[in-house]
Amino acid sequence: MAGCSSKGKAVNIIELSYDQYLEFEKISIGSFAPLNGFMTQAEFVSVVENMRLPNGAPFTLPVTLDLTTKQFNTLSVDEEITLLYQGVEVGIMRVQESFECDKMNVAEAIFGTTDIKHPGVANFVGSGEVFVGGPVKMKCKAQTKLSRYEMTPYETKSEFKNRGWQTVIGFQTRNVPHRAHEYLIRVGLEMVDGLFVQPLVGRKKAGDFTPEAILTAYQHLIGNFIRSDRACLGILSTSMRYAGPREAVFHAIIRRNYGCTHFIVGRDHAGVGSFYGKYDAHDLIDDFKGELGIEVLRFHGPFFCDKCDSIVTEHTCAHWQANPGSIREINGTDMRSILLDGVKPAKELMRPEIIECIQGIPLFITESDR
Repeated sequence: MAGCSSKGKAVNIIELSYDQYLEFEKISIGSFAPLNGFMTQAEFVSVVENMRLPNGAPFTLPVTLDLTTKQFNTLSVDEEITLLYQGVEVGIMRVQESFECDKMNVAEAIFGTTDIKHPGVANFVGSGEVFVGGPVKMKCKAQTKLSRYEMTPYETKSEFKNRGWQTVIGFQTRNVPHRAHEYLIRVGLEMVDGLFVQPLVGRKKAGDFTPEAILTAYQHLIGNFIRSDRACLGILSTSMRYAGPREAVFHAIIRRNYGCTHFIVGRDHAGVGSFYGKYDAHDLIDDFKGELGIEVLRFHGPFFCDKCDSIVTEHTCAHWQANPGSIREINGTDMRSILLDGVKPAKELMRPEIIECIQGIPLFITESDR
């Protein structure tokens, strides 16, 4: 890690896991503004119960540093501790306080369920017993295998300015692009100067697409099918929470911090399985109207209609109710299932060129990858 130093003489040291390091890094570079540290108990409780920070600012998901009891027992409140990642000092944290919580009650509030089959619930319930909150300061940025694809909020804002973009639409994805994604991107680009595609590539569940497959596919899409002078690609390395509506708002806040003026929220944003309604995220977005500092575009569909012979939505298709047999849904879950079975999706659902460009690349995350 260039510019980083080996651990010094500090007595109290916390070795961050990969997930914890990514959270620390995102706080430090401003991705999670207005946070300047891991959440205190007051912040945690306010976010869990009210989806706002204590000062009233919208913030829908907790950002915490969880420790085992053994780790915590080496610390004292109001001390400065050294944070390591892979044995190298990356920053410091002042331990402002520690707290615990009823994880099942919190899981119910955040995810709307306590079902351990929900990957977000499983990860949260399996986290450390104690949370510590307090401000952090980064001394160096660790280099991961994907670092070259990632920009800081300062860098993206500078890039948008250099391109002359006054309005920018952010697009969140964790999938290889299919035709419905393209539809959303193209409609969004009709409204703004530029597009920022920012795939989430942190911890995800087994069976999700790998970062390599997603990046390769979008690199092919931009330039070959989407104008490269109107599109920018950069990753977001943070964990996927699968928190549905709450995560949709969280993703909008993050893209605001990266300089986007608009953000797309489509069908079942950040959902998993059947835990959330198709447009629950749209409803929650409405509760924060005018407060997020970014305009959220709530898109329906899209799907392919054989009779229309195009990508359409409930708002534009005359057949989705009258002739539902003509409708072919397009979503990441179905595309993953098709590709897992070794079957190429129909060209109406995913471009053959996209399928071709990811041949030979590991497509799906396995349990060992996590």
